[in-house]
Amino acid sequence: MANQIIRSHPLFDDFLRDFSPGFFVRPLHGEPLPSAGQIRIDVKESDGAYTVHAELPGVPKEDIQVSIDGGVVTLRAEIRQHDSQGSGDKVLHSERYYGEVARSLQLPQDIDQAAAKAKYDNGVLTLILPKKQASGSQRLKIE
Repeated sequence: MANQIIRSHPLFDDFLRDFSPGFFVRPLHGEPLPSAGQIRIDVKESDGAYTVHAELPGVPKEDIQVSIDGGVVTLRAEIRQHDSQGSGDKVLHSERYYGEVARSLQLPQDIDQAAAKAKYDNGVLTLILPKKQASGSQRLKIE
């Protein structure tokens, strides 16, 4: 009996975490790196363009990349979280998070890359993605 392994149930772990949140050690400055699903995206469509709003709080605009390939839009962000310290501080514990998150979305129509615009303000990336005008069918002259 002494060699039996006691296994906990995830439901019990969640209960304990909620019941006594101070008991478990967590990073001092928040949650770990966001996953791709945590980049919140809203997509709206008008007659001539798509508008995409993506939440990327705390990410400098220099660390955000947007690529467009036909109707596929890919967002990439490099996340760097670190603790700062003063000149007279003695470091007792330090945590740093580095990584990259990416998210792609497929739009129903190709994008006019030359006319696309991006703006980053207060942690929200706004993309204005004009639809590529279809060249339409062209009748060939038969000789």
